[in-house]
Amino acid sequence: MLERGLQVDHTTIYRWVQRYAPELERRCRPHVTSTTDSWRVDETYIKVKKEWVSLYRAVDSQGKTLDFVLSPTRDGQAARHFLLKTLAASHTRSPRVINVDKNAAYPKAFNELKAAGYILESGELRQVKYLNNLIEQDHQFIKRLTKPGMGFFSFATAWHTLQGYEVMNMMRKGQVQGVAKGDVRGQVALVAKLFGIAI
Repeated sequence: MLERGLQVDHTTIYRWVQRYAPELERRCRPHVTSTTDSWRVDETYIKVKKEWVSLYRAVDSQGKTLDFVLSPTRDGQAARHFLLKTLAASHTRSPRVINVDKNAAYPKAFNELKAAGYILESGELRQVKYLNNLIEQDHQFIKRLTKPGMGFFSFATAWHTLQGYEVMNMMRKGQVQGVAKGDVRGQVALVAKLFGIAI
């Protein structure tokens, strides 16, 4: 901004992120390309008010982001909520296989959703840690962005900011229709189009 002759205070940027990141995610959702039926599910930790909370994340076998949820707890209910949200996303397919770590919450949540018919009878849950290397690597971009900030001051601000991080990462991966991987001009054009801005 300064290079363009505009002086903007960091609190202004913060307010923009809080206001527009959730809106950007909402507007991008219909344009996200479909993913595969092989899921990698895991959680990482984010500091909010000096306490660690869980960020549930999932990618498919090609590294495309399926979905994400910030949760104050790491238990069966949180895992079930995350899986339900991911299943409901318009760009995801019913999983043929879900790879998870040894967290005991996943089998319980998986079996409940399978019994309720949310997951196909042929769906399989695999608890093999090394199969989740893809999602572990994908967590790194979140850690690079959140670590310098040393945490968030509220759950709401953390969630809004993370929505912005995640949707921009999906764009960078080339997961949004009409925007190729690494196409910065395409990303700018899409955001402008979504918000009705002339560029």
